[in-house]
Amino acid sequence: MQGRQERWQEDLFVACPLRALVPEDHILRRVDAVLDLSWIHDAVRDCYCQNNGRRSIDPESALRLMLAGFFEGIVRDRELMRQAQVNLAIRWFAGYRLDQKLPDHSSLTVIRQRWGAERFKQFFERTVRACMDAGLVDGKMVHLDASLIRADVSWESLTTEYIEKTIEWNKADEFEPEPAPSEPPRRRGRPRTNPPKKKKRSTTDPDATMATSSQKQRLEPSYKQHTAVDDQAGVVVDVAVTTGEVNEGAQLVEQIERVEALREVAVETVTADAAYAHGANYQQLEGRGTDAVIPPQREPRKPKRIPASRFQYDAKHHVVRCPGGKRLERKGSCESPTGWYYRARAYDCRACPLRPRCFGQRANARTIVIVDGYEALLRARRRWRRKDEGLRNLYGLHRWRAEGAHAEAKTRLFQQPRCPQQHRPEQHRMAITYIDRLLFEL
Repeated sequence: MQGRQERWQEDLFVACPLRALVPEDHILRRVDAVLDLSWIHDAVRDCYCQNNGRRSIDPESALRLMLAGFFEGIVRDRELMRQAQVNLAIRWFAGYRLDQKLPDHSSLTVIRQRWGAERFKQFFERTVRACMDAGLVDGKMVHLDASLIRADVSWESLTTEYIEKTIEWNKADEFEPEPAPSEPPRRRGRPRTNPPKKKKRSTTDPDATMATSSQKQRLEPSYKQHTAVDDQAGVVVDVAVTTGEVNEGAQLVEQIERVEALREVAVETVTADAAYAHGANYQQLEGRGTDAVIPPQREPRKPKRIPASRFQYDAKHHVVRCPGGKRLERKGSCESPTGWYYRARAYDCRACPLRPRCFGQRANARTIVIVDGYEALLRARRRWRRKDEGLRNLYGLHRWRAEGAHAEAKTRLFQQPRCPQQHRPEQHRMAITYIDRLLFEL
């Protein structure tokens, strides 16, 4: 029988609880069954006046609205509050009745700024400890990875440091006496033939720096997210956000120490990609007794010059021998930030038959850099050359644990703005700080 739905006036009363209108398999209803935020009022008590002023938004309701936006994949607060007006599940999850007015979208931004990033970090650590108590975090194997996040700035906001300095000089008092010219410090080594490349930066978001993850892609103003994921259930146990030009390899040991301080258990195995394959990292992990499942960086198949791996290093006497049998000695005045320079004698290289393949015509002798932890790096290379199946299986876990967390975050959260010219730098930074600490909720 064909039915017909009559149009009627709006109901004055609803004869059922609001929970009954939300499907049982809805994500917010499943989260509400295990979520306990009764502690939030005491955690943010010092951010509010307790005996004077206008009544504030309930901190638990504010945090529940942020969580609802995370689970629903809504990035912007304005869109979140529009959805909360018509979405019964979000309204019920946040604790608002049908006739109750929802807060303005700007209130969520003000609340984030008032609470601060350090307080959200405490929320994150409290939740990780709850996962530990539930048996979801083991702490013995941790997967580390870093990923670039495009900053919410337009290309028109980019400028160079030279332009900014010129503007500052023009604004200076014209009667101010000019400082006496001073000689620039002499630079060691070969004089620079090309002027240094001027760095670009955004005037609206100066914290973002130009970076790229591939030589085939152009530089973009970016942040970098450093994530540590526990192997047992994929819970994110540590997150840090830096500028895009920060090297993730320098963050490895510090990140492991934060995980151990939170779990109070020594990390036995660490997996990471080749960006963390520094000799110093291998050496420090060996000293800590931590198994480093980090593949060394690949060497070029057809190098133009004889690679440094063909040179034999004697760590006891600090001597390097080239393929031709000549000695390269350490230069005490030529210390590198990551190691030491070793240089051959000019008369040894003058009659060497390997000279055309060893260095260019302008140089007089071959120079190589022995990085810190070079012996540990050699041991790691030999280990991966054995093609151990268990080692590669562990690295396979890294791909879908750590890289999967970043892929999910970028797909659901870090969407590109609809209007490239629209920019809210402070809100963007606070959103990154907060959202990164909630990735484990999925």
